[in-house]
Amino acid sequence: MARPRVLVLGGGFGGLHAARRLRNEDVDVTVLERGTSHVFQPLLYQCATGLVSEGSIASPLRHLLRKQKNVHVALGEATSVTAVGDGSAGDGGVVTASRFDGSTFELPYDYLVVAVGMQQAYHGHDEYVQWAPGMKTLDDALAIRRKLISAFEMAESLPTADERRPWLTFAVAGGGPTGVELAGQIRELASRALAKEFDSIHPSEARVLLFHGGDRVLESFPDSLTKKAQRTLDTVGVETHLGVHVTDVTATDVEVTAKAEPKTVTRYDTHTVLWTAGVEAVPFVKQLANAMGVEQDRSGRIAVQPDLSIPGHRNVFVVGDIMSLNKLAGVAEVAMQGGRAAGAAIAADLSGSARKDFEYRDLGTAAYIARGHALVQAGPLRMSGFLGWVSWGVIHIAFLAGNRNRVGTLINWAATLATGTRRERAITYGDPETARKPYN
Repeated sequence: MARPRVLVLGGGFGGLHAARRLRNEDVDVTVLERGTSHVFQPLLYQCATGLVSEGSIASPLRHLLRKQKNVHVALGEATSVTAVGDGSAGDGGVVTASRFDGSTFELPYDYLVVAVGMQQAYHGHDEYVQWAPGMKTLDDALAIRRKLISAFEMAESLPTADERRPWLTFAVAGGGPTGVELAGQIRELASRALAKEFDSIHPSEARVLLFHGGDRVLESFPDSLTKKAQRTLDTVGVETHLGVHVTDVTATDVEVTAKAEPKTVTRYDTHTVLWTAGVEAVPFVKQLANAMGVEQDRSGRIAVQPDLSIPGHRNVFVVGDIMSLNKLAGVAEVAMQGGRAAGAAIAADLSGSARKDFEYRDLGTAAYIARGHALVQAGPLRMSGFLGWVSWGVIHIAFLAGNRNRVGTLINWAATLATGTRRERAITYGDPETARKPYN
């Protein structure tokens, strides 16, 4: 008889760990990913600000899974799914995926693990994306790097301070970990790495605005830690505006509105707006929910059973950011453990044993604020300042995929600390197929 077919959608933390858990099982595993690499998303902001290269945080999936003989990697993006049977373990289905050129192909499955992740949410204003890129993909990070470096170069070429000011004003929407980390790194980029490299401007005077709707940044951390984070942001020069929502973005400015009465509206002249204010499920998840007859929450997540399967479909698992279970956060460690748990549930079916309920082990959360300052929380343990910064570094190096990336990132960090420079500042002019203009 043919071996059971396990289809894993997504090559991120959840999908990669699900595939690895099935290494020694008598199954055929296919990992479908729209890109060629597993990307370490927690360090995307460092790629965007020139601290590490894109190669340091991205590892080819085929390389990571090259020794796993029962795995096949397919490049494409899932577009639809059809369930077959009554949803019992072993009943199959078909996922349709699109290739780079727009053509489609089908992938049958006996078990399906969905780990497709989230995308940036613009809360009904998708038109903002053209002016305010998010921070979810490698493309986003490279686009932000292009905007940041180009802004400093544009300012250098302008003759007056009034003309330069909008180019040296950077707005970040969202005061969660990604927003705080990004804002802090922009200030470090300007005040340290670029401070002595320009003639007409002083990059250390770059204005970084951080807008957040809550009453404190990093609301997932205890109040005692967020107060320390706020003091560090103030020290490095980030201007934090709390209790406001971004209500308009254009090519030349950003508008924010106070949540409290009298709902004051303020506009800031800036050519660089970066968006980290919320996430939502990618479009495929809605198609999955409709096909499986289940509901989504406000962010598009799907509620799962204790074994991470979809209600009524024991052969379909949802893990990672799009999984809704016990109010677990959409962080890397939840996705890793969820992927391994889904793989273990499939292995239990194959061996005829009972599945185990998913039990998440909270290994803590961390956020980088500025050089020498980070927050780490693990159960009752709370660290900040230099000790938190060192612990943050150890955690992230440990979770990077591949020894080469770990060593490369350590070398980049060490070089930056020793010299104060950032070498990963190469930018491109965009897609040559769309940017090329014919000569007259």
